[in-house]
Amino acid sequence: NIIKVARQEVGYSESKGNITKYGEWFGFNGVPWCGIFVSWCYAMGGNKLPNIGFKRGFAGCQTAVEYFKAHNMIVKTPVAGDIVLFDWQGDGRYDHTGIYLKHNENNTFATIEGNTSTANQSNGGSVMVRTRNYKNCIFIHVS
Repeated sequence: NIIKVARQEVGYSESKGNITKYGEWFGFNGVPWCGIFVSWCYAMGGNKLPNIGFKRGFAGCQTAVEYFKAHNMIVKTPVAGDIVLFDWQGDGRYDHTGIYLKHNENNTFATIEGNTSTANQSNGGSVMVRTRNYKNCIFIHVS
């Protein structure tokens, strides 16, 4: 269900200043919204995330990583619908998140991400299907 919900959002773009229907639902609009998008997809897909800094899930990637580590939710082998968090610089600070779709044959994987674009990976303003590298990311399984 989470994948189905996320796929229906591909092509959605924010209004100027990070204003989205996801932020409105979350109660925190006008901010970078990749985590809010993931939280929305989980809720609309019938698997609401717990309070991870906010009653409807998470907005900040670092807060999410700390929560998922503390609750032993990190997995080595992701499956469709798992959460992926990206550390672009490899510095231990997670910058972006999305929903894992599938492994590709060339050792990359497909995701659906909110607030991305080809010009700005972490604050690009659109929901897109992206191809990503496994380097510097972690995967979260929410049961």
